[in-house]
Amino acid sequence: MTSSTRASRFRGGRPDAAAAEELGLTVHDVARDLRRDVSGVRLPLPIEGADDATASRDRLLAQLDEHLLPRLAELSSPAVVVVAGSTGAGKSTLYNSLLGEEVSAAGVLRPTTREPVLAFNPADEDVIAQGPITRLSRVIHHGGVPRGTALLDAPDLDSFVQENRSIAQQLLEGADLWLFVTTASRYGDALPWQALARATERGASVAMVLNRVPQADLTTVRGDLMSRLRSHGMTDTPLFVVPDVGPHEGLLDESVVRQIKRWLNMLAGPDRSRAVVVRTLKGSLAALPGWVTSLADAVEAQADAARALRRAVDAELPAAEKLAREAVAAGVVAGASVEARWRELSGTAGIDRVKVRGDRARSTRRAGRTRSEALEVLRDDVEAAARRTLTAAGARVEERLRAVLGGTAAPAGGSYVAPEVDARADARAEAAERTVAGWVSGADGRVAGMLGADAGAPVRAAAKAFGERGLATLLLAAAAGSDDAGRLLDRVVGDTATEPAEVLRDDLADRAAAVVAAEIDAVRERLDSPDLADDAATALRLRLAELRRLT
Repeated sequence: MTSSTRASRFRGGRPDAAAAEELGLTVHDVARDLRRDVSGVRLPLPIEGADDATASRDRLLAQLDEHLLPRLAELSSPAVVVVAGSTGAGKSTLYNSLLGEEVSAAGVLRPTTREPVLAFNPADEDVIAQGPITRLSRVIHHGGVPRGTALLDAPDLDSFVQENRSIAQQLLEGADLWLFVTTASRYGDALPWQALARATERGASVAMVLNRVPQADLTTVRGDLMSRLRSHGMTDTPLFVVPDVGPHEGLLDESVVRQIKRWLNMLAGPDRSRAVVVRTLKGSLAALPGWVTSLADAVEAQADAARALRRAVDAELPAAEKLAREAVAAGVVAGASVEARWRELSGTAGIDRVKVRGDRARSTRRAGRTRSEALEVLRDDVEAAARRTLTAAGARVEERLRAVLGGTAAPAGGSYVAPEVDARADARAEAAERTVAGWVSGADGRVAGMLGADAGAPVRAAAKAFGERGLATLLLAAAAGSDDAGRLLDRVVGDTATEPAEVLRDDLADRAAAVVAAEIDAVRERLDSPDLADDAATALRLRLAELRRLT
């Protein structure tokens, strides 16, 4: 097949008809939609399995970004064979020997592979896909690479340089076939089997090179490794054994790597290399439903945990509101500060010594203005006491929520929404100030209503004796729980003041309940995230159904 024919198999970023017949044009669309929905998954609640699910999500995204999506868009690109392994396994020497030329650094200095090298046949230049692998690698043209394949030398999987390890993992995700290199002395280490398990998980094609095998141990080591491969479900994995040639520099002898080169040539050619690509793609696609199912289950577990947390939070509201209302009804607002101020005003301004004849207070307007001005400090004290009461009510609820959500018996994920100490202190103080200002304004409005056209003589006389603002202050103090203010109002106004004081007290109780509810709402807001909604996994379940139809 000519290069122009090969190039014609790819048009407009999509596979051609032949590729579509085997994989289906819709696969790319499904994978792209899956990538979008997976990238949007967030697992905020620290419940059991959340960290593992997040890591799985990240691996799935890497699989889609580094391999599936680029490969589905470029089926005609050469099959990428990555030579991977642990430090000192001799993979760069093997890589160079397969090419017949030293193109990748090899030696005793670690790490030797500082820069990945991607080699492909010059005849494949027109169909090589640009993507994550080409961006991360030094790309070279080399006639020693069979047409239809690209040979990639990756950094050590266990490199002591974090960047190298990360790049190695990215390159593995983007490869069509893993040529994993280990040694006779290290094939039993955990790293090779972790890497192979990861390859199996994503459905990748794998071959293995057992390097530096002493001749005397060849049969024993090879048999043991074959047994391990079978136990890991990798019965069909090609295994190449490279004998130990002792200390040497440069390339391995042609006879040593002949079997691997022969195998690579068997993979070469448009049809055969494409078979490798398709096989790995099918394996990767077949692995996706399991990954997506686990991720969707994790998302639904988050929603279940959020539902339990909402119930726990909501259960605190009735008792908290009841406590806040009862505190106001019991008159706790008018505490020591208000009582002390009343005694002071009684002694200096004679607030409670207004003369009453019949049912009316007797006073001049001038004296009334004086009393009204003197009552301003009492108003300030009542406002401050009300703010403290509301703030304390909110703080108590915060403390209670912290205990319920952050204690040893807390529902799963409670620590995520449990309020921190004084987390809402500023917001609570601002809310209390606005709330009390509204309450005080209501008292002024109520006095204005009492002095309407049908106002009785006692009310008008009281307004003259204390001023309208002063009379409102007395109502506020009585509503806050000041018995002294209540008795004075009874004396100068009578029953007319009872209802306004009770209404103001009920109003303050409602406002205290609202402050408490705001603390509950602040926690609920964190649980009202779309990531924790009951239908958060719907998109993933839809993609899962599409994948199952395709695979």
